[in-house]
Amino acid sequence: MEYDVIIIGGGQSALAVAYYLRRTSLRYLLLDGEARPGGSWQHGWHSLSLFSPALWSSLPGVLMPGGQQYYPSRDETIRYLQEYERRYQFPVQRPVKVLRVEKQANGYQLDTTAGTYHARAVISATGSFVNPYLPDIPGKERFRGTLLHSSSYQSPELFRDQRVAVVGEGNSGAQILADLAPMADTLWITRQPPTFLPDDIDGKYLFDAATMQYEAMQQGRDFQRPSLGQIVMVPPVKAARDSGVYQHYLPAFDYFYEDGIAWENGQKETVDTVIFCTGFRPALAHLLPLGIMQANGKINTRGTAATDMPGLWLVGYGQWTGFASATLIGVGRTARKTAEEVIAYLQ
Repeated sequence: MEYDVIIIGGGQSALAVAYYLRRTSLRYLLLDGEARPGGSWQHGWHSLSLFSPALWSSLPGVLMPGGQQYYPSRDETIRYLQEYERRYQFPVQRPVKVLRVEKQANGYQLDTTAGTYHARAVISATGSFVNPYLPDIPGKERFRGTLLHSSSYQSPELFRDQRVAVVGEGNSGAQILADLAPMADTLWITRQPPTFLPDDIDGKYLFDAATMQYEAMQQGRDFQRPSLGQIVMVPPVKAARDSGVYQHYLPAFDYFYEDGIAWENGQKETVDTVIFCTGFRPALAHLLPLGIMQANGKINTRGTAATDMPGLWLVGYGQWTGFASATLIGVGRTARKTAEEVIAYLQ
């Protein structure tokens, strides 16, 4: 199966690139490892909401419904992505997992669960959700309770009447803590004191501030981005704050013991479950055969183009693949630039 361009992925980053490629005469294809449209949002916890209002959480071409004051839920975001894909009739095959990508004289060979594909250019847009990061803390093999990452958390019902430690002071930790608090006895474990944004500051403000910082850097100017806090005050977090959920937190623990977590100073806490809200790493295992992976698990890029592998682009993995490229509002900019570069390369 021969194509001009294959996009690996079917989530927000892949769809944004496809939006711009659809205007060309290129023969392109999306290979999505998910069984249904909606990207990794399908696996988020049930009460998850966006950190930015709907108006500032849109892919190119179609506004997210809800306006300036409404924070879309996980399910609404999934529906938006599904309808976006349906509206533009992108050529998607799913579920197809790309196992390995190899360079050939005239392009790339992709070995997948659905056979072998060939493309003159490849755009990797697999994100990071399938590669969660769990810190290596001593004693975890001794712990008799449950360990899981936020990527596996769905709803609080499974933890009713348990004692649960939530690890991480970011937005995921705060939202999951808010979700659990009515049903479980919770501990909040943070590496540093959590900081909350003012109630009137949302993800749109943060995006604008980061944009100004980025543009100043590009122009060689100084820009001091205001330090307002880290956790966005979406409605569930505001409610948890007002009910006192976030009043107490503990520093990062040092090791596990059979019944819980412990610190070198002798403090111990019995817990049934530990939920790690500790982030993700880029999901790039399919690109390992190319031999360009760095020790930090990333690939050298200029913008989204792989500097050591002509014909390969990476979209949506974070700042190193384009400013704010891991966000719904931010990925459109890098997607457009990527499509322009791919067109020029193939011509």
